[in-house]
Amino acid sequence: MRKDILALVVGWTLVILSFPLFIAFISPFLLNEPIMAIRAFAIPLLISIISGLILIKYGNSEDVSNRLRDREAFAAVALGWPVVVFIGALPFWLGGMFHGPVELYLGETTFQEVIGGSIRAWFESMSGFTTTGATVIDGNTSPICQPAVPDCINAQSRSLLLWRSLTQWLGGMGIIMLGMLILSRFLGGGMSIARAELTGPSLSRLRPRLEETAKVLWSIYTFLTLIEMLLLRFLGGLSWFDSINHALTTMPSGGYSTYDAGIMYFQSPTVEWIIIFFMVATGVNFTLYHFVWLREWFNVVNNYELRIYFAVLIGAWAVMMANLIIAADVSTSDSFRLSAFQAASIGTSTGYATADFASWPILSKVILLLLMIVGACAGSTSGGLKILRLRIAFLLARREISRISYPRKVHLVRMEGEVVDDAKLWVIVGVLSWWAVIAMSGMLLLSFIEYNLDFESIIGIVVSSLGNTGPTIGAFGPTQTWSSLHWSSMIITSLMMWLGRLELLTVIVLLSPRVWKD
Repeated sequence: MRKDILALVVGWTLVILSFPLFIAFISPFLLNEPIMAIRAFAIPLLISIISGLILIKYGNSEDVSNRLRDREAFAAVALGWPVVVFIGALPFWLGGMFHGPVELYLGETTFQEVIGGSIRAWFESMSGFTTTGATVIDGNTSPICQPAVPDCINAQSRSLLLWRSLTQWLGGMGIIMLGMLILSRFLGGGMSIARAELTGPSLSRLRPRLEETAKVLWSIYTFLTLIEMLLLRFLGGLSWFDSINHALTTMPSGGYSTYDAGIMYFQSPTVEWIIIFFMVATGVNFTLYHFVWLREWFNVVNNYELRIYFAVLIGAWAVMMANLIIAADVSTSDSFRLSAFQAASIGTSTGYATADFASWPILSKVILLLLMIVGACAGSTSGGLKILRLRIAFLLARREISRISYPRKVHLVRMEGEVVDDAKLWVIVGVLSWWAVIAMSGMLLLSFIEYNLDFESIIGIVVSSLGNTGPTIGAFGPTQTWSSLHWSSMIITSLMMWLGRLELLTVIVLLSPRVWKD
């Protein structure tokens, strides 16, 4: 393992992170919170710039070009994320969203609460950058939220809420993906970085150069974010602040809101349908949007994964709608809208909610749990195992049955008319196997720590964390925060979020001793 390469990739990532941190540093002056610029953002900004430049200087060497191997790319991405999450957590801790050193200095809290505040800030940052959307902000964790405060999240500093939304927007397409715009000029192996961070078993190169591919993907992502922001502002009637924040957290399929009640706060069918449209859009492979732009309709219409994706969402919508009408006596119009929103939100791992689906009939909760596991399309900003991966796993299983029946026949797995080679098949088997192992391990650990929780809640927490969904079934539904978890459970679930966001193998590869050998 070449440590200078790791330093160079992580260093550039921190330098890139300093740009959104600088935006966050300026935002308090625009939001009439000037003191927050110094208190919350000055130190993280300096740490990001200085440490990034030091790592770049260490990583630069005369023979640095064309040396990035797969194991270095995967290790750099896996290690870069915790560093980014740590720096991203500092504004929450220093800014007073959770108990921090300022409150300790003023004598308003204890040292133990400050340590607890640092863990909660880490959790909130990890949940943000991994676009999970689970939060621990409530009256028991935030010094801002006194008993008289009716809305704990909305009472937070505006600049901190904006930074909270920015963490999701940056994490949606991948903060290290931004680094490819620079790294692909200096290093070979930029595609390895993309494979390590982007979701799904495949990555289509849209342009001859990887740098151009990164620009195309980020341009599409930014354009859709701006369109949603304008629609929420002028059709939905939201304020500029709410429009910006909800656009920043919808497109990455994140789900952070500026209110305790989330989307339920607005009580607006117009807002809900706008968000439904863009949530569904987040679950589509972003390469298809490029094909739409080029008017290559054949590549879009004949995309098998896209057809399955829409079929899954529509099927889940229809089943939950019928279940709500029959088992919960919900009106047809309300069940139509509520089931559509929840199917789109959970199916794309966005995590918004317009109803307390944790109290829905059992069939609807099972459907939502399955949606958390399955996820959306590869190459989207959504979480979950991905439809393409599960489709190939099904074809692989069918091939093995066929081999038993017809042992002399040549058995191939095909997708979109192309043969899937065995190397990719084994990667998919590895991901699914590790997912099962980590899910079972997480359930055992959490059931030991959180012995007061029921079975449904434990399963929901694990699946939601690995699928980067956020609100779940059981005790941690959309009307509840995750603040009641023990501090060790917060660390465990944040690690599962990290594993889920980087598709498991990117992180697990760090456990192999051979990766660290030169």
